[in-house]
Amino acid sequence: MITQKQKQKILEAITANRENYPSDAKHAASLGIATSVYSQIKNGQTDRALSEANWITIARKLGVSLRDGIEWKAAKTATFEFITTQLEFSQDSGLSAILCDIPNIGKTFTARYYVKGHKNAVYIDCSQVKTKLKLIRKIATEFGVGANGRYGDVYEDLVFYLRSIDRPLIILDEAGDLQYEAFLELKALWNATERCCAWYMMGADGLKEKIDRAIEHKKVGYTEMLSRYGDRYSKVTPEDGMEREKFLKDQASVVAKVNAPAGADIASLVRKSGGGLRRVYTEIEKLKRTSLC
Repeated sequence: MITQKQKQKILEAITANRENYPSDAKHAASLGIATSVYSQIKNGQTDRALSEANWITIARKLGVSLRDGIEWKAAKTATFEFITTQLEFSQDSGLSAILCDIPNIGKTFTARYYVKGHKNAVYIDCSQVKTKLKLIRKIATEFGVGANGRYGDVYEDLVFYLRSIDRPLIILDEAGDLQYEAFLELKALWNATERCCAWYMMGADGLKEKIDRAIEHKKVGYTEMLSRYGDRYSKVTPEDGMEREKFLKDQASVVAKVNAPAGADIASLVRKSGGGLRRVYTEIEKLKRTSLC
């Protein structure tokens, strides 16, 4: 059962997210609800306006936790600064890029955080939409373009919309999970929106290996696709093992200082985490829950 307190959290997220859309109608479409229903909840009418399933779907889309987790503040780590700078440059210039780096350094957090504060920027988790049809419909939905109906119409409407708005940016996370047909469709969509839309592809080192292997075996589309994304892979973590270890621990320290309770032993948190940000979160959550007991 969705409580009134949870609904209020979701409403706050809806209000914040509205700034990224040109109209209530586009925002409603991106949330998967009718404009009339959107108007009701915008005016604070939460009772019977939406089903429990709708509330849960919107919470998921906007990253609203329905349990009482800790508040996770953005820390200006080296990864956060690097990716944010690249995203800003891509969106401002209309150029595309690829980031391939190790897991658990804050790539996804940074991308999601960026999208919350920048108009016409959307985040796509490709691991959830691996096929061509699901991917294009998902991108359309995020921009508030109708995603139902004939696929060809959805594609054409999406292209038309991307060419008509100011500096759109599409962030493709976990891009290595996409099927071959989806990669080819991304190339086609890039061609159709050239100089009108920026693309930023992210993944772990496996994404680079997948693209390089496909190019080596002369698989159609990959060489052209890579050229459209700047013909190079960006990376933030150092190659040298000792430098990388220091880099990760420095990042963990920055995150812990921003998010740990007052008086927490930051050095101990960093040691326990081994530099992994998910482990930092786990250790901080333990501290905060202990302090509430």
